[in-house]
Amino acid sequence: MRSPAFLLRQGLVALAPAFVVFALTAPTDVQLPGTQPQEVVGLQPPTDCGNCHGTYDPDVSPYDTWVGSPMAHASRDPLFWAALAVAEQDFDGAGDLCLRCHLPSGWMDGRSEPTDGSAMDPLTDGEGVECMLCHRLTNPDDSEWQGVQNPPFIANDGGNPAEGWYGSGMYVLADGDTRYGPYANVNAPHPTRQSRFHRDPALCGTCHDVSNPVTGDLAPNNGAQVPLPPGSFSDQLGSPVTQKAGFLNPPYAYGVVERTFSEHMASSWPTTRVSDYGNLPAELQDGAPAAAWSAAQIAGNGGDYEDGTPRYFTCQTCHMHPVEAKGAAQVMAPVRKDMPLHDLTGGNVWLLDVVQWLETRNRLRVGNTLDQFEHQAMDRAKSRARATLRSAARLELDRANGILRVYNLTGHKLLTGYPEGRRMWLNVRWYDDQGQLLREDGAYGPLSVQVGPYQLTVESILDLADPNLHLWEAKMGIGQEWANELLGMGLSPNLVLEYDRITGLPTRTLGQLAAEPPGTAWPTFHFVLNDTVVSDDRIPPYGFSYDEARRRNALPVPETLYGDPGPGGTYQHWAEVPLNPPTGAKRAEFSLLYQATSWEYVQFLYLANDGSNAFLASAGEDLARAWYATGMAHPELMARLVVTIP
Repeated sequence: MRSPAFLLRQGLVALAPAFVVFALTAPTDVQLPGTQPQEVVGLQPPTDCGNCHGTYDPDVSPYDTWVGSPMAHASRDPLFWAALAVAEQDFDGAGDLCLRCHLPSGWMDGRSEPTDGSAMDPLTDGEGVECMLCHRLTNPDDSEWQGVQNPPFIANDGGNPAEGWYGSGMYVLADGDTRYGPYANVNAPHPTRQSRFHRDPALCGTCHDVSNPVTGDLAPNNGAQVPLPPGSFSDQLGSPVTQKAGFLNPPYAYGVVERTFSEHMASSWPTTRVSDYGNLPAELQDGAPAAAWSAAQIAGNGGDYEDGTPRYFTCQTCHMHPVEAKGAAQVMAPVRKDMPLHDLTGGNVWLLDVVQWLETRNRLRVGNTLDQFEHQAMDRAKSRARATLRSAARLELDRANGILRVYNLTGHKLLTGYPEGRRMWLNVRWYDDQGQLLREDGAYGPLSVQVGPYQLTVESILDLADPNLHLWEAKMGIGQEWANELLGMGLSPNLVLEYDRITGLPTRTLGQLAAEPPGTAWPTFHFVLNDTVVSDDRIPPYGFSYDEARRRNALPVPETLYGDPGPGGTYQHWAEVPLNPPTGAKRAEFSLLYQATSWEYVQFLYLANDGSNAFLASAGEDLARAWYATGMAHPELMARLVVTIP
């Protein structure tokens, strides 16, 4: 049985997980390869970059578009802080894993210890994923420019050629003042180098595959759909990093949290040239692919880059689509026909709302420094995020077979990213020939709930058990065997895994799960403890390979979904929804809705925070208040189809 040694950190003695304050140093169980704190000179503030790369055109200049993006506010994100609070309670020191992605400047300067983030500078560490982080990134496979990675913190497999490890914020940074980017002909007042890596989706994979080294090394199944081979993990708390799963395996091989980069790499998109757009299936010549192809035509090379380099449907192609613009305000800066727009837009409108709401009340943990310019940039970013959502899916009715098809037009699963609380569903309204509503499937509306001493009316999907509800999401959870090991490590059997969404009362505990039959797994929002993908019915992207998805632990769950292709096969890039109209229905309105953060997740992060960490004690409450005050992450419309029924 494992010892609860993880509760003892550098002289800090904790009596039980419920009373953990923080780890003073990051335990070996959460450390990962890549450039380590204080190994390179600090990251230059983004405002310095804005002096040249901003203010001349708010719609295209790099700084002006970046400053409104969720990337710029990753450190301010109240959901991140609320989740960090619960993670620190669950596994002392886990916060270091979160801080390295959300506050990279502070992490690189050594302020991630203690691991609850309390040492972060509230002013200088509030700028999220900064300009200089991305523009000092080098490929960890050492195929181009050499970044700083010292043994044993090497973020590749050591082969020849080496396989770089992309994920979990394992960035490898160059030292010094040189900026790295995609262009060779740069006339700048600072050193520059052309970097192929900056047009490679692997650069985005640096943070957009997330793996949990705790479950990767300690859980019986390594937190993976395909467990690791013996000898590639230690199975022991506090063992040296050289024995840990995170140092012996690529990040996609263990500890599944999110797999956006892996989903993309398992699809056909990164090997499909934009110039081959006309050969795509007809349903894919729409939405995001159509927008990417159209934008790429500016360069005049049929979809390729202005310098003739082939352009593929990568992360950058869609999320940094090309525009004709200058990259800097100086007179000598050239006008480029493929300047990447630095808006980095996803689909999260709500995050920017809550950041603004909390900042105006001085309730952010870092970065309470937004000015009018930044608020305006965030408002523009919200409009772009809504446009991104509307380009992500297509609805088509197959009348002959009585099926509605939902096509995935993105380069990853629909939906993707951090799975907790994110969901997509169909709202269907059926009308008779008089226009009277007969039935509504997937209805969303008010629920009367109890939250501690408060009675509130919140909004959510009204009937989660409705057989006519078509909901797409990933549910992570804990397996029975791992639950027993967690008890042996000192976690309380009373640890609540789930709360009733109406009463707020606990419905499942860790001890109850441990008493279940072997093979049982329950969904829960304790992301740092989750070792199992309980279900994942999100729609695969175009050309999604079974073999590559299995290698990267990104398969649907169950894997028989979307055509059940099996080894060597390819999944469908659409969902088929059988129609079940009520008697007398003559017209139907189908609305595909996306919600970034559900009531059920917000409730969990509020109730699961036991207040034992002084710095994070109110993180769940801050999130809940902001969520409630800003429209409760109201669902965003992705696609709509109105049909008559013969």
